[in-house]
Amino acid sequence: MRTVVVTDPPRADVGDAEVLGKHGVATVHEALGRVGYLGPELRPAWPGARTGGTAVTVVCWPGDNLMIHVAVEQCRPGDVLVVTTTSPSTDGLFGELFATALAHRGVRGVVLGCGVRDVAELRGMGFPVWSRAVSAQGSVKATPGAVNVPVVLGGQVIQPGDVVLGDDDGAMVVPRADVARALTAAAARDEKEAATRAAFREGELGLDRYGLRDRLAGLGLEYVTHDEYERDDR
Repeated sequence: MRTVVVTDPPRADVGDAEVLGKHGVATVHEALGRVGYLGPELRPAWPGARTGGTAVTVVCWPGDNLMIHVAVEQCRPGDVLVVTTTSPSTDGLFGELFATALAHRGVRGVVLGCGVRDVAELRGMGFPVWSRAVSAQGSVKATPGAVNVPVVLGGQVIQPGDVVLGDDDGAMVVPRADVARALTAAAARDEKEAATRAAFREGELGLDRYGLRDRLAGLGLEYVTHDEYERDDR
């Protein structure tokens, strides 16, 4: 691995990232064809957290948060810090002091492929964090890594400047080149879901709204009475 800090990666528009964050992870993930999800292992440190921002990527060594200190300087308003490690680690590389520094710089949250600590303080600050673990285990500051290089998290490639979203459903990445499509598709999905929600409130069934009855028949599903079921089961 090349130990390097890239200082000026192109970024998606932070306003677009904010709009996608308001749509939410599940909506954008579905709208894009179910791609970009970073997996169920990444959970919010506190309920109700939500964000959408542009990625500043970090590669750390396990148990070593030196490169997070380096990355803070590279963060701009509207960014989301994305931290990976060179091999699996659940150590608490990030906590309240880092969040304080990042909040001052206008950073919208952090996504960690490792652990987080100081959860109560983060919740009190309202600073959004998604992580693989909650761990009081501390770290050293000894080994150089990289900042603003492509990283892999949850099986997804994240480029610096991509859009990263997070909420109670998890976290996802939207490639910078897909942001315009994501905005259009997510808005259309929200509109469609609003119409469906209204129909369900009026009593319409998903079986009818989604045209599932004919499909069920084609799959061989039978409707029988209790007596018919008991008789056929003898």
